[in-house]
Amino acid sequence: MSLTKALITEIQHESVSTKKMLERVPAEKFDWRPHAKSMTLKQLATHIANLSGWVSLIIKTDYLDFLEGTLKRPEINTTEDLVKENQSGTEQTIEALQSAKDEDLLNQNWTLRKGEHVIMEMTKAAFIRSMALNHLYHHRAQLSVYLRLLDIPIPGMYGPSADEMPKS
Repeated sequence: MSLTKALITEIQHESVSTKKMLERVPAEKFDWRPHAKSMTLKQLATHIANLSGWVSLIIKTDYLDFLEGTLKRPEINTTEDLVKENQSGTEQTIEALQSAKDEDLLNQNWTLRKGEHVIMEMTKAAFIRSMALNHLYHHRAQLSVYLRLLDIPIPGMYGPSADEMPKS
């Protein structure tokens, strides 16, 4: 299986779990945070929804410079906005992967910077794996903790969750 086909399969599978998590985020709790140093629920959920489109960004560009202001993010006001942003990013990512060549992802570098300061530079394939997918999964796990602390049932992702297990 090619790298792009493997990534598409993974993203399609994982996007189902991400959608289920985002659907549970209550807009009335958007300002809640578990600790003063933590992101708010809205910030975290929005970040997850935005990350769904990062693979597309990495494939279609050679870099991202945070100072250029080219990273556009739609306004998020509702749970439905989160789900829509995630779905849109996932669709863009799959379309970009369908048109990408494995050798381009493996051989072309991508750079993350803030002006002249280079934060990170590696191949597009490595960026896709680490800064797009693993990053999204990490924050999705954080979101499950936020939801648990808010006493919101957690959806199963790799089988049923404790909230979905039958009571004995």
